Amino acid sequence: MTGGDRPDLTLIQLSDTHIVPEGQLMHRTVDTMANLVAAVETVEASGIPVAAFVLSGDLTDSGRAGAYRRLRSVVEPAAARMGAEVVYATGNHDDRAAFRTELLDEAPSAADYDVVRMIGGLRVVVLDSTEPGRHEGHLSQSQLDWLAEVLAEPAPLGTLLVTHHPPLPSPVPTVHLLRMRRGGDGLAAVLAGSDVRMIVTGHAHHTGCGALARIPVWVGPSTAYGVTVVPPEGRLRADADAAFSRIDVFGDHLVATAVPMSRAASVYDVEEAERLGYVREVVGSW
Repeated sequence: MTGGDRPDLTLIQLSDTHIVPEGQLMHRTVDTMANLVAAVETVEASGIPVAAFVLSGDLTDSGRAGAYRRLRSVVEPAAARMGAEVVYATGNHDDRAAFRTELLDEAPSAADYDVVRMIGGLRVVVLDSTEPGRHEGHLSQSQLDWLAEVLAEPAPLGTLLVTHHPPLPSPVPTVHLLRMRRGGDGLAAVLAGSDVRMIVTGHAHHTGCGALARIPVWVGPSTAYGVTVVPPEGRLRADADAAFSRIDVFGDHLVATAVPMSRAASVYDVEEAERLGYVREVVGSW
């Protein structure tokens, strides 16, 4: 089956929202809350039947409880009006305890947030690629073992795997340093021959695609700002370019599409060597 003219199922990916406390701007430039509101309003006004909103990490900029409450106050009422579910994942800027208490109404915990949700026959698996205190990605063997157990039984419409960190290289040197640094090979081994149809990630602040174990990997853009993939020589640059993604199931096909929202002021424009030095200090030695 190749699918009809209309998608069987549509998900909206909102990634790297980086919500800050009320009255603040990210990098003293970006109103991330306004960007999130604009994205959600765009989706709601479209009339598209949305099955779920998937928020793929870095939900807040610094893990503040109030920032999670601000995000929830926008996403969940809109999802309820649209009859859509909400699937959350954590990112390296998130705080696991505040994430659980403010978004999930659970007791605080520092444990990995790995979860399975069924969305209209599509299995959505969230795999926590974060490691507290680190910004690069990591998957443990116990997580990979858990994933293998989940995938042992195929789902009616297959599986969509969500991780914050892309298990791919990046053409942006700083993003490349902060990719999924541990567990990627093990992930590929677990996914080989499974019913996973696409891996959906964020983190990079630039749109991209690739493959792992011959499974498409979608690197969704950020609703906060975008990293420039072809900057002037010797520079690393980010502009206040907000975007989100729609992911459609058409029968045997999964299609991911970036939805640009705005172009605004520059977020940063620095010497490449300077920024790389900073990120290398953050990453540390391997």
